[in-house]
Amino acid sequence: MSDTNDDGRAAPPSGPRIPKDALRPPLPKRFYKEVATEPVAGGHRVLLDGRPVKTPKKRALELPAASLAEAVAAEWRAQGAEVDPAAMPLTRIANTAIDAVADAKAEVAADLVSFAGTDLVCYRAEAPAELARRQATAWDPVLAWAHEVLGVRMAVTEGVTHVAQPGEALDRVKSALDGAGAFELSALHMMTTLTGSALLALAHARGAISADEAWAAAHVDEDYQIELWGRDAEADERRERRRAEFDAASRLIALLR
Repeated sequence: MSDTNDDGRAAPPSGPRIPKDALRPPLPKRFYKEVATEPVAGGHRVLLDGRPVKTPKKRALELPAASLAEAVAAEWRAQGAEVDPAAMPLTRIANTAIDAVADAKAEVAADLVSFAGTDLVCYRAEAPAELARRQATAWDPVLAWAHEVLGVRMAVTEGVTHVAQPGEALDRVKSALDGAGAFELSALHMMTTLTGSALLALAHARGAISADEAWAAAHVDEDYQIELWGRDAEADERRERRRAEFDAASRLIALLR
């Protein structure tokens, strides 16, 4: 007997579940044997069988630091019979820096300042008291660092109603980004979008907090809800992917230093 919907109509056959991997386009075959790096004017580049790697826009994949070039080269060496971009996070960020951010550094910096205007660490829970306490423990030191080191004094509010940040504070955030290159801006932007906080990204990039501390601070609310209601497998998988992206951006910043 066939299955029926609630209204009595015959339900379509469910059929076999299609694995997610089956929906992905096939990966390109590995087309090179040797991976090396070499210095060039203003940086270093990665060579595949002696030929320079190009970005998706066919620009030279040139890295500003030898350590970053070696790390990108290691990603290419680690590929097997196929080249999987998902396993090459530093290469992906480098491509973004060269193909997109290099031509729009002012716009990317402005977007980071815009994030600061609604920064996660400035919006506190009115209740429950335990959540408010955890937010204060994780976020107050970041605000104190921003004030002491960057000269940024942010307005903090309870609830989700928008609070306008002082123009001087946002000008200070903008000043903190002055001189940042395309690679640093790319990493900062990735960390900011993943955490919802330009201040957490800046504090981590400047060495004030660790990657674990920044990530935990960005997920105070989520972790509190998990304690109350339990875990969700899909949410955990999504968070794990986002953490890997955050760690790649964090590593890129460290390699630039």
